[in-house]
Amino acid sequence: QVQLVESGGGLVQTGDSLRLSCAASGRTFSNYALGWFRQAPGKEREFVAAIHSAGRNTYYSDSVKGRFTISRDNAKNTMYLQMNNLKPEDTAVYYCVADSSVVGTRRNPDYWGQGTQVTVSS
Repeated sequence: QVQLVESGGGLVQTGDSLRLSCAASGRTFSNYALGWFRQAPGKEREFVAAIHSAGRNTYYSDSVKGRFTISRDNAKNTMYLQMNNLKPEDTAVYYCVADSSVVGTRRNPDYWGQGTQVTVSS
């Protein structure tokens, strides 16, 4: 089992930046690919970003590419999502996810956090 806890959400204005963190515990953190999903009100959950277990490769949805950066610190068992130039359409609950493969992390992750709310006002 892997336990994931997100933090860093909040209320910001259009154009602001925010950094989300995801602290992991349980099995060996560095064995897992990690990622972020989000769910806006009335919409399905959607993939946001993913990172390979060793941090070599990263993946982004088209809607956040160039604005968001995913990273991880395996020594601290923590993953981050730096979000810049935020837009109202980024408003959602953001979930930290983990899976044994980066493909799984992007499609149907095995492990989910409880989520953190990000609200971007116009």
